[in-house]
Parts: sequence; C-alpha cells; structure tokens
Amino acid sequence: MMPLTMARAGEINQIKKVGGKEETRRFLESLGFVTGGEVTVISEINGNVIVNIKESRVAISREMANKIYV
Repeated sequence: MMPLTMARAGEINQIKKVGGKEETRRFLESLGFVTGGEVTVISEINGNVIVNIKESRVAISREMANKIYV
C-alpha cells in the first residue's frame, strides 16, 4: 500500500484506503475516491495530481493525494 502521489502515470490502481479527518474523507468520497474504486494518475505537476476516476478527470493537491492509499 502506498499513497497516490507515488503511483506512476498511466497505471490503473485500486483504492485500498482513504485516510484523513472525517470531513476530508467525506469530500474525497464525494469526488469518487471510495475504497475498492479504480483510479489512474494522468499527470503530476509540482506534487499536485490529475487523476481519472469514474470516467472524470479530477485535480487534487499533494496533501489530498497523500491521504489516498492504493
């Protein structure tokens, strides 16, 4: 298990855990980051990550990406 920030671009990863405070977890779940879901890193710019989740592209900060474990 590793944080999403360490995943390689283009790889399909399965979300194993979403950490952080309850408010943060709820926000990430509303974007589609749920345990068991698939996420693909599209690109990384200065630590911020653009991912493909549930057929949508979402940009999240390094702090948020570090709370998502794949």
